[in-house]
Amino acid sequence: MSSSEFTNCSVTDIDVLRMSGATIVDVREYGEFAAGRLPGSRLVPLSQVADRSGEIDRSRSVLVVCRTGRRSAEASAILCRLGFEDVRNLAGGIEACRAAGIELEREVRAPWAIERQVRLVAGAIVVVGVLLSVFVAQPFIWLSAFVGSGLMYASITDSCAMGLVMARMPWNSDPNPGCATERVPASR
Repeated sequence: MSSSEFTNCSVTDIDVLRMSGATIVDVREYGEFAAGRLPGSRLVPLSQVADRSGEIDRSRSVLVVCRTGRRSAEASAILCRLGFEDVRNLAGGIEACRAAGIELEREVRAPWAIERQVRLVAGAIVVVGVLLSVFVAQPFIWLSAFVGSGLMYASITDSCAMGLVMARMPWNSDPNPGCATERVPASR
């Protein structure tokens, strides 16, 4: 095992790393990756980094990317513990790329972001609970109360059980790794 540590880098380093042949590893989930990523990046979700590390070329620099840099820092540490020598974490992640106007690519039919899906489902359950309590039986209001409590718990603990469930839905998994992509401006 390596005792090396990863290096944080900024968006200004991306072109130099690409030109030097670095492997770009995106550790977000498929839905996030499909919605906008650095061209040429490879999807290896954080939960799979250790198991799939054999797919990453150890002889090249590895640029690890996520939305803000938190998950990629965690993945970078894992890769260093597994013996990778030149691991770079993109500080600020894809959000920093968007802010810098760096061109991203995306899947033509990318799913909505998980947070957006959670808001839709939670809102729908609350509305259904209220309507059922008004038109069917008053105890259905507890359905809305349950969802509201769950959202409060998710906020306090910074976790989201509904988000974890939504991430495992079939429309949020990569149906075809070779599906069509398009380049989109970072502002989209």
